[in-house]
Amino acid sequence: MAYDRAITVFSPDGRLLQVEYARQAVKKGSTSVGLKTQDAVILGAIKTSAPLLAEDSHKKIYQIDDHVAITSSGLLADARDLVEYARVKSQVNKITFSGPISIASLTKFIADRKHVVTQYAGVRPFGVGFLIGGVDDTGSRLFETDPSGTVIEWFAQAIGRGSDKAKKALETGYKPKMTVDEAIKLALEALKAGEKEAKTSEIELTIITPKEFTRLSDGEIAKKL
Repeated sequence: MAYDRAITVFSPDGRLLQVEYARQAVKKGSTSVGLKTQDAVILGAIKTSAPLLAEDSHKKIYQIDDHVAITSSGLLADARDLVEYARVKSQVNKITFSGPISIASLTKFIADRKHVVTQYAGVRPFGVGFLIGGVDDTGSRLFETDPSGTVIEWFAQAIGRGSDKAKKALETGYKPKMTVDEAIKLALEALKAGEKEAKTSEIELTIITPKEFTRLSDGEIAKKL
């Protein structure tokens, strides 16, 4: 017990227990997936629904700029704070350098902010994991950040409570040269594998290409399933 009372205390076996607890918050969040093709990134997520919920008030995929978006798993309040931070960083970069921010740079800014709160007493780690995807001058990119501030780049990845089953679907079906339509179908298969009882209205899907940022409607998603 003494080793999990402050974020700055290591346990005897070299663990930061508060960071590990934050990772559990990510694992208990609804499933999110991301995958990239040669010229596009597809992000998908399962969002919580309720009978009287206003659908437009709750999203799991956040647009940061015309070329990049984030999907999350974990504490939505923490996600909202980091998303607003990412949007500001993106706009500052656009004004300062007269161009869109690179996906790698944006991911580093977010990861740095996550990491800094693991080093000081009186704060707690962000209990949210991100899949950050977009298209920039280097091509399509997909990154994951966890509560520790670790950054990993992926061809395809899933986070959240259904991630284990979703990853198996991605590992089985992913091909580097797959088309955008094939990638969309695979993302939906992975989401359904992770959470079989999810309704069409609970699925969000976004496609980012060099030319456009597209959110699929419920009807479009139903046709793809």
